[in-house]
Amino acid sequence: MLLESTGASWAWAASGILLSWSCALIFSPRMLLFAIGQSHPILTPLESFLALHFGLLLAFSAVGLVVNIPSAATASAVPERNKEPPAHPLIVPVVSFSLLSAFLSYNTAGAGSLPLFYSACMGLLGIWGLWVILFAGPRVVSRKTGADKHTSAFIFGNKSSASEQKKRWKREQEKNG
Repeated sequence: MLLESTGASWAWAASGILLSWSCALIFSPRMLLFAIGQSHPILTPLESFLALHFGLLLAFSAVGLVVNIPSAATASAVPERNKEPPAHPLIVPVVSFSLLSAFLSYNTAGAGSLPLFYSACMGLLGIWGLWVILFAGPRVVSRKTGADKHTSAFIFGNKSSASEQKKRWKREQEKNG
């Protein structure tokens, strides 16, 4: 019990520190220049780009720490019949950060080709993560037909989709009885 509260306390303290640095980097990066004694009062486009995206990374890391604080209730509530490995606990914060960062860096001008390259990399990471969140989880199988419910016949008329198999199953049931 003490170990759980210690881990939770550490997560809250670490996220508080990360969030304070994040706010400093996002909202007042010029103050950091003043703190280190730089003589020029404005940031270069590269410095502002890096400050914004590193600040966002720290903010989403802080959120990820708080959201994923382990507890004894969640460990005992996991059913034994589920043999699929659970989704990674940080996938939602990392995908959210990747997509937001890709959007913001795509709209950044003046820092050369770095923002465009960064946007492409983070966009790829974010879209792949969205795919993992939507489709790569545990299989949801129909009890009647045995078909995977992640598939659909919506646009391309997939014959092996759950809805098409259910229609075929219903027609067979009507024929048989």
